[in-house]
Amino acid sequence: MQQNMWISKSVIAVILGGGAGTRLFPLTQNRSKPAVPIAGKYRLVDIPISNCINSNINRIYVLTQYNSASLNKHIKNTYQFSNFSSGFVDILAAEQTPESSEWFQGTADAVRQSLKHLENVEYDHVLILSGDQLYQMDFGNMFRTHSKEGTDLTIATIPVTEKEATEFGILKSDEENNIVSFVEKPGLDILPQWISDTKEEMQSAGRNYLASMGIYLFKKDVLLDLLNVQKKDAKDFGKEIIPFAIKDHKVCSYQYGGYWTDIGNISSFFEANLGLTKELPDFNLFHNDQKVYTRPRMLPPSKFSGTTLLNTIAADGCIIHAERLEECVIGIRTRIGYGTKINRCYIMGSDIYETIEDLSFDEERGIPKLGVGDNCYIHNAIIDKNARIGNNVSINGGSHLENSDHELYTIKDGIVVIKKDRIIPDGFVIG
Repeated sequence: MQQNMWISKSVIAVILGGGAGTRLFPLTQNRSKPAVPIAGKYRLVDIPISNCINSNINRIYVLTQYNSASLNKHIKNTYQFSNFSSGFVDILAAEQTPESSEWFQGTADAVRQSLKHLENVEYDHVLILSGDQLYQMDFGNMFRTHSKEGTDLTIATIPVTEKEATEFGILKSDEENNIVSFVEKPGLDILPQWISDTKEEMQSAGRNYLASMGIYLFKKDVLLDLLNVQKKDAKDFGKEIIPFAIKDHKVCSYQYGGYWTDIGNISSFFEANLGLTKELPDFNLFHNDQKVYTRPRMLPPSKFSGTTLLNTIAADGCIIHAERLEECVIGIRTRIGYGTKINRCYIMGSDIYETIEDLSFDEERGIPKLGVGDNCYIHNAIIDKNARIGNNVSINGGSHLENSDHELYTIKDGIVVIKKDRIIPDGFVIG
């Protein structure tokens, strides 16, 4: 308990909201990347915030600049601490000031521009996190190692395979976990010289390279010195700050061996969500001690009628009459009509229920109901919030489809993404 109190008083967390999120388009067309719904009832930002709260770090800043309205609303309605607590989750949006007239130019610049807002908060360490990763991690263990070793900067690392290594910043550490060198997205030709001792279990799985997770724990004075004095023009942590810090500071690796994935594009987002439907998912939503927190909604239980369910999870408030759902994630307030078959899909759900009067009005105007209609076939698709899918619609995603963008939908890596609020008319065919 004493250690936990020490953490809460010593550490503040800064969550980076990311850039425009172009690789997650069209999910980021009207919302920031941390605000993208995940697992049917959460937002991406809930993951790092929940990890912090579970680690007794309850002073949290979220840095944003793109499409931040829905993110602001979500955080405001979700994270409200007791009046007797010092905890908070605050949004720090990019702003023009006399000192800076520019938007955030990178991860390091975002933190630098936000430091003035931290001046009235007492802290000794800064935990910097990404807002677009899926993992469950106890930062308390990382902090205790960091403090015990007297480290200036601790970088959370995860062992990866040769194939994966080319997509990450790769670190080389010595026997005492001191990081001695760093390279950003190395080519296959130089990879052999970047092998690290990742312990026997990881090595047996071919995971011989230490990848940076983009999770940094800085001593306060070291961070301020790096950002404001030594590298005051640096824009990015991975490309500029970290390589420089390794030369003159004690920088250590904290090796994490659990599940972690970077939600960088539509494909990784899709697979991360469908991975939750496995019998034993790598990301455990049913963990007693590592809860994922989100906005509390007073929704009824979901109702299923005559539906065959295989490896499917459904959030609250759904009304399902579908014939079959297989390997699906079904979001809040989703309606699905009779005779519909859905396979390998993430349906994000709806923000409201339509009343009987609304449904009658829709029918009079020939507009499909919110949700998915009758006798549809949908495969390999993401259906964004508040979409209306008519009756007898066929959506067949897969590798046979080329990447393209349309008014109603986008295709990326064989995944059909129905855009937010769009109406797909009766009998419409994709693929």
